[in-house]
Amino acid sequence: MLALALSATVQAQDDQAAELAKQLANPIASLISVPLQYNHDDYGGTNDGASRSSLVIQPVFPASLNDDWNLITRIILPVIDQRGFPVAAQNESGLGDTTASLFFSPKSPTASGLIWGAGPVFLLPTATQDVLGTEKWGIGPTGVALKQSGPWSIGILANHIWSFAGSDSRSDVNATYLQPFISYTTRTHTTIGLNTESTYNWNGNQWQVPVNLQVGQLFKIGPQIMQLAAGARYWATSPDNGPEGWGWRLQLTFLFPK
Repeated sequence: MLALALSATVQAQDDQAAELAKQLANPIASLISVPLQYNHDDYGGTNDGASRSSLVIQPVFPASLNDDWNLITRIILPVIDQRGFPVAAQNESGLGDTTASLFFSPKSPTASGLIWGAGPVFLLPTATQDVLGTEKWGIGPTGVALKQSGPWSIGILANHIWSFAGSDSRSDVNATYLQPFISYTTRTHTTIGLNTESTYNWNGNQWQVPVNLQVGQLFKIGPQIMQLAAGARYWATSPDNGPEGWGWRLQLTFLFPK
């Protein structure tokens, strides 16, 4: 009987871990998480030899509005370090602009299993150096839709931001962000994911398309549940003298399940 009880406990823990790993693949899961994402990219063209590193803090906070709806708040705050640029003014470190998204999302998937959320997205000029931000306030719509079937998660997150205030000496913001993604979670709670984080600048008619492949593992230290992920990024296209070739990413996510 004791052996059966222990086996049932282990199975329940495995099931909980598997569910948490799948929730991490859902951008609007009802789960408090704090990802700390480090990115490194190298530049080409006239900026050959330059690099940009960033620590992106991305807390996610769900709130229950009623029996049917959640409000998911996602914040993106980058801490940036730029080095090796031929123009000395570009070699700066500090905070970048903040993006804050609010998703109103049904608590239950649709009859077909679709999970979705939509709401406003805000651009906040929090950059501590001119070169690290836009000096513009922005707003627009954002939305996400995905389907989870077995170990698979497939979906897309998108937004569009227009600037409406800020420094008159800086270019207006008119940009579309598209993040299609697919991931597979194994029985050992390892998640393999592929996505792009593409941005189209409508003012400059320019795409920026990094393709990311990432592997993450769920684990626990004491009471704290975490996921450690590492990945490579290939710049399929970018602005002239922008990032090119291969970059890399390391991410540690702290989870706080209810």
